[in-house]
Amino acid sequence: MSTDLLDGEPRSGFQELLGYHLAEWTEDRAVLELTVERKHCNRAGLVHGGVLATLIDTSCGFAATFCPHPGRVRRCVTLQLTTSFTGQARHGLLRAIAHKKAGGSRIVFCSSEVFDDSGKLVAMGEGTFRYRTGSETPEGVAL
Repeated sequence: MSTDLLDGEPRSGFQELLGYHLAEWTEDRAVLELTVERKHCNRAGLVHGGVLATLIDTSCGFAATFCPHPGRVRRCVTLQLTTSFTGQARHGLLRAIAHKKAGGSRIVFCSSEVFDDSGKLVAMGEGTFRYRTGSETPEGVAL
């Protein structure tokens, strides 16, 4: 990844473990990408549903927490997540495209779709998220 969309914030341990990266991040929208490796697959050789659910959850969280102020961040926690698996993937690049749909000062609603490298929809989901204290406004908190 050539551009640091996290603005100097270190990658989380979970992000390091799975290997996804934030490819696009703007107000109310985020795109995560993951190159499928053997560690992402189940015993049948397909991307594990937990990996797809993680991409949905994480991309939604990013869509809800864009912060336009350098050196500051916004955070949220997942309150509810639904997932639907619509296809299968074995290899290649997965892209999770998330959008913030609605919400108020503390609770927001987001949705995400995960596509394989041919553009086929393999999973989709929706989540409800609560902003952590200090993250309710675009100013967020100091990094």
